[in-house]
Amino acid sequence: MAKICVIGSSSMDLVVTSSRRPGAGETVLGESFKTVPGGKGANQAVAAARLGAEVYMIGRVGEDTFGTDILNNFEANGVNTQNVKPVTHLESGTAHIILAEGDNSIVVVEAANREVTPAYVDEAVDIIRNADIVLIQQEIPEETVVHVSALCAKFGTPLLLNPAPARTISQEVIDNASYITPNEHEAEILFQGVSPAEAMRQYPNKLFITEGSKGVRYYDGEQEVLVPTYQVKAVDTTGAGDTFNAAFAVALAESKPLQDSIRFANRAASLSVTKFGAQGGMPTRAEVEESL
Repeated sequence: MAKICVIGSSSMDLVVTSSRRPGAGETVLGESFKTVPGGKGANQAVAAARLGAEVYMIGRVGEDTFGTDILNNFEANGVNTQNVKPVTHLESGTAHIILAEGDNSIVVVEAANREVTPAYVDEAVDIIRNADIVLIQQEIPEETVVHVSALCAKFGTPLLLNPAPARTISQEVIDNASYITPNEHEAEILFQGVSPAEAMRQYPNKLFITEGSKGVRYYDGEQEVLVPTYQVKAVDTTGAGDTFNAAFAVALAESKPLQDSIRFANRAASLSVTKFGAQGGMPTRAEVEESL
């Protein structure tokens, strides 16, 4: 069983579905409202656990109802929560999501996730040292991402950086990461002034640009490779990228060949969009393997 350490955000998603998005100053009638556990870190932890990994989450929640629900959800999905500790001075993180016109728009309020600090991460340093792979995103403080990348480099632990939401990252983090998985928009911010093709050539078998329904593109040292995704009818795209990253991490931790790892991750992500909710649609290992 692959041992995966996920360091990142946990939140409650407040999800509204509507036939269209409101413009500035406009009010529209919604069709439904739900609260579902989310946060990029939590999503990836749950997805990896459903895919059969032994998952350790490092994160923070508030001492509130949302925090309790988030912890209960982790435990229901088999995620180790010994390093998901509540804070008293901040509420749990939230994401405010509008589902309309076949896609999503999201506003994230970090709140307790701001307390995933370098010092807090150091309390769980043995988990990072002993993991098969560490998976991290950017809904936590930037200095924590830098710190974790240095720890992984020190311990020789592979690091998969999902650079979302988009912000510039230091060369140190790029060098320390084993795998980087931006989408096209995030890649433009990460590698300003450099085309995606040039960036991939600079980081062969390391930089993987996700292109939505097209698939995943990378440079293998000799040529540019596009691994196509699987075509499905999307119900809710929230969490598709998180499912991809979790599945990619699981496959890499199991030492699957690179293209097989991407295919496995693409299949998991495609299945995730056929159901409602960031975590609600995340497939089990059996579901992915049966559909490949």
